Amino acid sequence: MQNQPTFVLVHGAFANSFSFAPLQAELALLGHRSVALDLPGHGFEATFPAAYQAPQDLDGLAAAPGSIKGVMLADNVARVTEVLERAKRNGPTVLVAHSRGGFTATAVANARPELIDRIVYVSAWCPVDLDVAGYYAEPEMADVDPGGFAAALVGNPAELGLLRTNFRAADPATLDAFKQAFAADLTDDEFRTFLNTFQPDENLDAGTPDDRAQAATWGRIPRTYVRLAADASMPPAVQDRMIREADALTPDNPFDVRTLEGSHLRWLVHPKPAAEVLASLAGN
Repeated sequence: MQNQPTFVLVHGAFANSFSFAPLQAELALLGHRSVALDLPGHGFEATFPAAYQAPQDLDGLAAAPGSIKGVMLADNVARVTEVLERAKRNGPTVLVAHSRGGFTATAVANARPELIDRIVYVSAWCPVDLDVAGYYAEPEMADVDPGGFAAALVGNPAELGLLRTNFRAADPATLDAFKQAFAADLTDDEFRTFLNTFQPDENLDAGTPDDRAQAATWGRIPRTYVRLAADASMPPAVQDRMIREADALTPDNPFDVRTLEGSHLRWLVHPKPAAEVLASLAGN
């Protein structure tokens, strides 16, 4: 087992290690070990205020403190680095990031490239030429409407020190906006099941220009980008743009690009194709 890699799985916004359970089962059945971690303030470190339960008290929810307040990208980096250091004792590591987890994966790779034998982005943010806010202002993100989720936002982020979203909203328009953005190709039951794994709070730190991909460190790690062809929240056009920018940054070490059909969340609910892609990278 010493030459077998450990897949280290980093979740996206409002998510946690729980969402990787089906993927880990498929990887195990293919003979591969993996560890899904919780970033600080996620998983069992998350806050679920009593006001979030049913019947909901939205005024109370808007004022309740959250444990993720004050968590910064540097804290995420420290958490992932510690896991990689431990996993590296057992052999190669493959760092796999989804969605917002790409910020953290990139920052870790900038700082500690020797801990990572391959980095895999699954429809994940890989900022190269711009910061994330900059990409949202570009044509590739023109069809993404962050305002579509406004009805689910609770409280004032500046006062709470965090971003809070009511994923237990029952408003049909709000639920439809979530489904169209993240899971249009899932059944309603699959979608609602996944929604119930989300936590209400996320931190506010998306990094700075210094956290964009750096050629001298991040750029020397073999890398794979797994495109999600029907992703409405991270459209293929922006995925492709980040791939192009990264390849221009380090043309001698371009992305190995794979494509999976489906939405932002389908690969986690129906993980067999994704597990097979990851397994194919194990010996590379």
